[in-house]
Amino acid sequence: MRPRVVLEIVRKELTETLRDRRTLMLMIALPVLIYPLLMIGFSKLQVSQLEATAERTSRIAVWGAAPDGLREAIVGDGKIAIDGGIRPSDAVKNGLEQGTLTRPEVAPRSAGARPGGQGARQAAAGPPEPDNPVLEAARAAVVERRADAVLVLWPDVGPALAAAGAGSVSIYFDSVREDSLEAQSRLESALGAYRAGLVAERERAHGLVRGFALGLDVRATNVAREARRSGQILGLFLPFLLVTMSLLGGFYPAIDLTAGEKERGTMQTLLCAPVSPLEIVAGKYLAVWVTSLIAAFANVVSLGITVMRILPGDAISVSPSTLLLAFAMLLPVTLFITAVFLAVAAFAKDFKDGQNFLTPVYMLLAMPAGVTMLRGIELNAWTAFVPVVNIALLIKALLISEAAPDLIFLSLLSSTAYAAMAVMLAARVFAREQVLLGGRDSLRALLGFERQTGGTPSPAFALTAFALVLVLAFYGSLLLQSAGTMATLLVTEFGFFLAPTLLLVVGFGFSLTRTLSLRRPPLAGLVAAILIGSSAWAVVAGGLLRLLPPPESLVRALEQLLLLDGAPAPLWLVWLVIGVIPAMSEELFFRGLVLSGLRRLGMWPALLTCALLFALAHSSVYRLIPTFFIGVLLSWLVWKTGSIWTSILAHALNNGIAATLVYSKPLAAAIGAGTHAYLGWKPTLAAVVVLAAGLLVLRYVPPGVADPEKQ
Repeated sequence: MRPRVVLEIVRKELTETLRDRRTLMLMIALPVLIYPLLMIGFSKLQVSQLEATAERTSRIAVWGAAPDGLREAIVGDGKIAIDGGIRPSDAVKNGLEQGTLTRPEVAPRSAGARPGGQGARQAAAGPPEPDNPVLEAARAAVVERRADAVLVLWPDVGPALAAAGAGSVSIYFDSVREDSLEAQSRLESALGAYRAGLVAERERAHGLVRGFALGLDVRATNVAREARRSGQILGLFLPFLLVTMSLLGGFYPAIDLTAGEKERGTMQTLLCAPVSPLEIVAGKYLAVWVTSLIAAFANVVSLGITVMRILPGDAISVSPSTLLLAFAMLLPVTLFITAVFLAVAAFAKDFKDGQNFLTPVYMLLAMPAGVTMLRGIELNAWTAFVPVVNIALLIKALLISEAAPDLIFLSLLSSTAYAAMAVMLAARVFAREQVLLGGRDSLRALLGFERQTGGTPSPAFALTAFALVLVLAFYGSLLLQSAGTMATLLVTEFGFFLAPTLLLVVGFGFSLTRTLSLRRPPLAGLVAAILIGSSAWAVVAGGLLRLLPPPESLVRALEQLLLLDGAPAPLWLVWLVIGVIPAMSEELFFRGLVLSGLRRLGMWPALLTCALLFALAHSSVYRLIPTFFIGVLLSWLVWKTGSIWTSILAHALNNGIAATLVYSKPLAAAIGAGTHAYLGWKPTLAAVVVLAAGLLVLRYVPPGVADPEKQ
């Protein structure tokens, strides 16, 4: 692929895209205008509604005999007016006066119910009251809007207060009406003040200590800082808006650069030019991605300025760096959606057809981001691998300062894997001129998953297989958490690495020998594998871990893993479960299926990519560099020797020796590995010498062994 040609196509497509008024409107004008208009409109509407409600006087009805001073306490601030003309039926009126009607008993609150709290005004103040004549009369008065609320003073109020007891009072209101909710709040405030004065008078009359009737002076203190509270508010809607508007930013450009070109007749001209399909899709992909980024950036800037300008400073406090970080988190999801949009839109015959194709895709990708508006849904080990949802929840977690490094790593890793799969799909679509010219093709042929006889996988097949196995292994291991370490390891290695490898190779007809490098290793290769496998762990433990020390919790977790959760087991079993089985299963997948598919990229791109995928599969940001280093050595072994058995041997030695040192504390102390998280300098330098000797031995491998055509 020629970068100069790709950049020229990018320039051409961006020029054509920016000439489209619809694109400019959706990318820049819409986010710049829509957020201020929406925020101003909704805030003004809400403020005016609250102000109007606060200005109105609440009209209430009081039924029953009021004790001295109660009516004056209710109407004292002028916000409540008692309407004496709102009377109940004669039966209810007589029942309250004669004492035949009493407040009905209600079912106690459930154990999980909590009075008050957020949303208390939106719900009834207590458990539902059974139907009774007073309730029916009060409901009629409030629902028919003759009163905003009804205050019922039951017959026991007078005698109870006279005897220093507690009288029964009920407030009937309608939670659907804002005026009724306001009336309820005002009545509760007035009755609370009246009650406080009554209790204070009783304490003075009986010579009681102040606070005798209070018992406990409870104070609730919110420990969340202002930035965290602001992040919680923004986290409800900001991720969803950013994701959906970023999707919209790439929606029309993707249609215009595919179906639009077909409609204008320029797609055929481009296909006739001396450029490859890969260069075409790369140029179009980057052009649409740039427009999506511009849209995302415009949304972040516009929303940030609007929030900080419209809302009061004590309501929202968010730094520009937080918004910039949120924008950075959109990069992997825009990579993913751009490729999906291009791949799907390429099937459309014209612009209208493209809209019909992409609209359901847009809804399918946008709606999952709405989970951020649901309480209790947060970024965890399960949601970190769900496309689009993981980035939306990651942005929410960043806003409230709850994003753990491992979860950030897993979210970005999975999003990058999905983006790579989508890019490869788009590349396959653009490689099919039949599709670009309006024809149809089978899904197996389009994805490059046709059965072959002999041969090795393509790079696209290898990367797709890695992404699928990565997701399978991750979710499978989560399901096996309660099964114990040994069962989890065995099922993971055999079920999620070895079995998919064999099924993919056999199912698609690849050559077992060539794909998995199943040839007899040369003697020099075996010697090199022994030297590298016995020293690589020490170079990592004494060098890389010294420069990049992992957290103590990870060290302890790895020790428990190497000891099979501390269960008493013979050393041979530890070697089998920790050393041999993972070496065989993982090497057949990574240095077999994956590396054989990446060979067409060239030596160093293939080696480094395979090592990077191997490191990413361990799902830990702290183990990334050490595992990458070992992955390069193992890949180099297979590349030079042409045999998977050399990397299996080195991998087994690397894991087995590390497990042995954890298993035998005296042996670890004897070589200086038992006092620190990293190895001492003397054994580290000795390991470097042994490793260098192993790499030197590889130079004596007969030439041409690593050539896949000669295997």
